[in-house]
Amino acid sequence: MAVRPAPFRGTEALAAGRLTRARLYGPRYRRLYPDVYLPAGSEPDLATLSRAAFLLVADRGGVLAGYSAAILLGADCAPPGAPAEVLVSMNARPHPGLRIHRGRVGGADLAMVDGIRVTSPARTAWDLARRLPVVDAVVALDALARVGGFAPADLLARASAEPRCRGVRRLVEVVAQADPRAESPPETRLRLLLRGGGLPVPEVQYQVRDEYGFVLARVDLAYPAIRLAIEYDGAGHLDPRRTLRDRRRDLELADLGWDTMRLGADDLDTPPETVRRVSRRLEQRSALMQPVRG
Repeated sequence: MAVRPAPFRGTEALAAGRLTRARLYGPRYRRLYPDVYLPAGSEPDLATLSRAAFLLVADRGGVLAGYSAAILLGADCAPPGAPAEVLVSMNARPHPGLRIHRGRVGGADLAMVDGIRVTSPARTAWDLARRLPVVDAVVALDALARVGGFAPADLLARASAEPRCRGVRRLVEVVAQADPRAESPPETRLRLLLRGGGLPVPEVQYQVRDEYGFVLARVDLAYPAIRLAIEYDGAGHLDPRRTLRDRRRDLELADLGWDTMRLGADDLDTPPETVRRVSRRLEQRSALMQPVRG
């Protein structure tokens, strides 16, 4: 696995003698924020930008928040191109690619990841769920509740204690659709897509058992009554060995009377067609599972 280049403070590198000014300001390094640099030749992802943003605000008591906190906590729920986010208690000059929030955080709302101050999973979910569109808010809440081990309904308890905070009224809708059993943001988006299309809400991470009660498989989404499994295939499923394992498992499920639909990113991009496809399959499976009348 390739090692991700780490951002660093230019003044510290110069003081330690690791770099000269000519090299630091030359083509080998790129400036991300004031006094924060990264080796040139690589496009920084959100995790890298977030670590760089912390270097910018660390000496002023700043904390990573929002999507930046989420990704360092292990909840990679940000959309492509999301900016780094920090929370500071004082005025701060804006910078391209950086979202700055004003406020203070401490106690249970504060966490540490690799020596970096971040808002805790519950606090991060509280911040994101109140300001994001509903679908994005549910995606973030699912991911953060899963890694943080808290119940989505905890946000409602906090809303009762802080009723004047912006966005608290929408939390009822967000929490009602959340399910931290989802193992990836695309799984959550697929579940919400089906629900938004008027289809029954599927079971999440459903365990399929054989005739002896042993767990044969765990599927992303399921309609157990008609034995329909829906799997979201991300980039990892393109690996030939993974594809072979998926095919074998589908055959094992078929032996138990299960039908498996495999959907991917393209299906998330075409909601009406995806809802129609799943709806047709639901109808077919429902008709197939009806008892035959003599």
